[in-house]
Amino acid sequence: MAAFLGNLRNVVIASFVLAFLLVGVYCATQGFDPQQFALFLLRWLHVASGIMWVGLLWYFNFVQIPTMPKIPAELKPAVGGYIAPAALFWFRWAAAATVLFGWALAAHNHYFIEAYSLDLSEGVTGWPMVPKYLAIGIGMWLGTIMAFNVWFVIWPNQQKALNIAGKYPGLTPEEKAAAAKTAMLFSRANTLLSMPMLFSMVAASHLY
Repeated sequence: MAAFLGNLRNVVIASFVLAFLLVGVYCATQGFDPQQFALFLLRWLHVASGIMWVGLLWYFNFVQIPTMPKIPAELKPAVGGYIAPAALFWFRWAAAATVLFGWALAAHNHYFIEAYSLDLSEGVTGWPMVPKYLAIGIGMWLGTIMAFNVWFVIWPNQQKALNIAGKYPGLTPEEKAAAAKTAMLFSRANTLLSMPMLFSMVAASHLY
């Protein structure tokens, strides 16, 4: 068992196998509706990606950033050179996957325009006509802003601050510090937006 659990690839494969076994149990007991299952699959992938994205966002803000000043100077290169780049890889791609699966889900359910227009696609009379679209729209806008911050502010500045893949070898310590500060501030902004974003997403499914 230790050998099995010590291999991440095997654990991930086994996790998916167990999930597919549960799919089999569901189909055996409830039948199989291709359209309904496609919708569920999109939602499942959207939620799974979002868990990884927000989980890593909170890891950075609740664990790595507050802990870095306490780490001895000789150990900090290990975090900046190995742990942070690996975490940033999964962080940014989880953000992209969350948004893409969310868009696919909204398009599949025919509320993409209604949500992004905050339920104003039919005008202001009687607004909000469908409160659920307003709620999910707020969540989608917050998620989109957060994903934009990840890809176009946090990631480029972390590349500079940590010289990831050797792209910025000539930056001065002051330039690296400024890039790190910018990345941190936008990461904190995403943390600020994460709770209202999650509330809007969950509320749209369970309160309306």
